[in-house]
Amino acid sequence: MSEINDLVRKSLLYDFYGALLTDHQREIYEEVVLNDYSLSEIAEDEGISRQGVHDMIKRCDKALEEYESKLGLVAKFKEIERLAKQSSDKETAQKILDTL
Repeated sequence: MSEINDLVRKSLLYDFYGALLTDHQREIYEEVVLNDYSLSEIAEDEGISRQGVHDMIKRCDKALEEYESKLGLVAKFKEIERLAKQSSDKETAQKILDTL
């Protein structure tokens, strides 16, 4: 998977399931994955090791992927988006896309 596709997937997973992470996990995950801070910067700010930050990101990624494997909300979202883009009724398709 390309780096951009990986970032898009992580962002979608976070959008759908991020609320299921703890406040501390969300804060760290946002800083590293969404805001592109380095592990070292976060480690210094949080007073933990770089390895600790890395491990937390891996645990968060695993948790988000597990939520998706059980609930499939991202897959459903992408399927609805795909169907809306293929629709011959452009007005309805645009309404669907606007609500996503």
